[in-house]
Amino acid sequence: MTVRVVSGSAKGRPLKSVPGIGTRPTTDKVKEALFSMIGPYFEGGAALDLFAGTGGLGIEALSRGMESAVFVDMEPKSIDTVRANLKATGLESRAEVYRNDAGRALSAMEKRGRSFDLVFLDPPYRMKHGDELMRIMADKGLLRDEALIVLEHESAYAYPEDITGFNRLRQAVYGETAISIYQYEAVRSNEAVIGEEVQDESAN
Repeated sequence: MTVRVVSGSAKGRPLKSVPGIGTRPTTDKVKEALFSMIGPYFEGGAALDLFAGTGGLGIEALSRGMESAVFVDMEPKSIDTVRANLKATGLESRAEVYRNDAGRALSAMEKRGRSFDLVFLDPPYRMKHGDELMRIMADKGLLRDEALIVLEHESAYAYPEDITGFNRLRQAVYGETAISIYQYEAVRSNEAVIGEEVQDESAN
């Protein structure tokens, strides 16, 4: 399967696949539908591609106007592929690439004071912790107000419509793949925490 950058400054550039069968690149058709829902173009902003694989989603975001993107993956082959794809698309100067697991990467970015407007979460389908990662990002201050979270998951698995601090805007199914789009609401998240504290105090 040949995957390309669908639109923007790097439109039409082919993207290498990760050698082997362990990754599941998002198809051009799904990418086009996805970005029509969240963009389709951007005027700056920072993106995070947490389970980067080929880097296709973060690269598409850069091509469509995101100012910067951070790519994270545990697999050395994925990291090499991301770097090659960034070079091929001419977007490497606006990107940072790290080999790390998701939890440690989020902690490292918290220490560096990073925050994001757009996050892609495409963990292996066997992992059902996308909502937990969203809460961790919110707790660590990694999300800017109204940040969008694109959670790609197996269509047979349903994530909650409401996650504390997040509002699900859209959900779409493409065969075995489902896309759930959430928006982070910092004020609502803080109010929820304050409400819990008040309840705890009244219980004493």
